Amino acid sequence: MEEQIQEQTEKKEEQKIFDLYDINEVIVKDAGLKKVINIDYRLVVKSHGRIRERFGKSNVNIIERLVNMIAVPGHRGKKHKVVTNWATGKYNTNMKMVLEAFKIIQEKTKKNPIQVYVEAIEKGSPRDEVTMIQYGGARYPQAVDCSPHRRISLALRNIVHGAQDKSFNKKKSFVQTLAEEIIATANESGDSVAFTKKNELEKQADAAR
Repeated sequence: MEEQIQEQTEKKEEQKIFDLYDINEVIVKDAGLKKVINIDYRLVVKSHGRIRERFGKSNVNIIERLVNMIAVPGHRGKKHKVVTNWATGKYNTNMKMVLEAFKIIQEKTKKNPIQVYVEAIEKGSPRDEVTMIQYGGARYPQAVDCSPHRRISLALRNIVHGAQDKSFNKKKSFVQTLAEEIIATANESGDSVAFTKKNELEKQADAAR
């Protein structure tokens, strides 16, 4: 029995992403996001685009989703601005930046950076949104609930956009601003772009009820 217990504990200790950060310590506190935040063990976080089924994003590791968002950050309002021509499609380059940002997070917070990253997603994901409905020839704003998949996508997009804005034509590198944005969002700081946008969305939704 003792040998079996030792083997189980050794297996748990070996579950480190990139042999750096233990995922057994990571806890998802938000009940609405537990099923869609994937922190399954992978030594190298890379799915090679094989997960293509419907709602397949929940099967993609949450770190890989951040790397993919850095490559293609999405639209800004109604315009699509290409601001990552230096990173688009280069998985190794993007993953190196994420790992360097995780090192900075670990140095500043003295915590598991993956746990801080998960907390940033939970704190930066809006619960409500505003959509437009047409009634009697006029359009009105209507508050709607935000699905778990979209909550994560919005949080990741706002984190990446905030980090890019803080590093564009500035002295700080993208790695530094990405680490600062993740820490600020996890701490619910006003310096976080993702957290402030989340509050704005939820206030607009409350006004449209």
